[in-house]
Amino acid sequence: MGKSNSNKQKLSPEQQATLLATLKSRFEKNMPRHKGLEWKEVEAKLKASGNKLWSLQIMEETGGEPDVVGFDKKTGEYTFYDCAAETPAGRRNVCYDREALDARKEHKPGDSALDMAEAIGITLLTEEQYRELQQLGKFDLKTSSWIETPAAIRKLGGALFCDRRYDHVFVYHNGASSYYAVRGFRGALKI
Repeated sequence: MGKSNSNKQKLSPEQQATLLATLKSRFEKNMPRHKGLEWKEVEAKLKASGNKLWSLQIMEETGGEPDVVGFDKKTGEYTFYDCAAETPAGRRNVCYDREALDARKEHKPGDSALDMAEAIGITLLTEEQYRELQQLGKFDLKTSSWIETPAAIRKLGGALFCDRRYDHVFVYHNGASSYYAVRGFRGALKI
């Protein structure tokens, strides 16, 4: 997916209508994720969000199944997380960041989680956000997701990832240059 494009695409009216219908359906089917929020208010914010709609579209296209998970009354922003049962299929098989990708001598993955997130216009979930997500359902029962890694760990060559096993959320470490078919990343987007 590569580096971010400063001239992010805007969705056509047809694409926008399709995406909004998908998001509305998901919103209505998963009300416990966003108690007290009204779709019409979310929809109005989305329609005024241009490039962020494009980011949601890419989250959707890569298998993230984005959904509203919160609202910040101070900033007036809605938070979307990837809520697919397993880490998004279109964002797997990636190492942690560009530094890790460049450090690999052979068998390089096609991209890194941080580069892909930047290109999409989202951020990787933090450990706290990942744990919040897991309060809304059971995610990553067969896969794992890279999470934002503290600089001190990354400086030493490592990166963190999470999954859910035995009905518990686990945080693990791995070399940042590692990549697996069952590891991807989940994103967050504020609108």
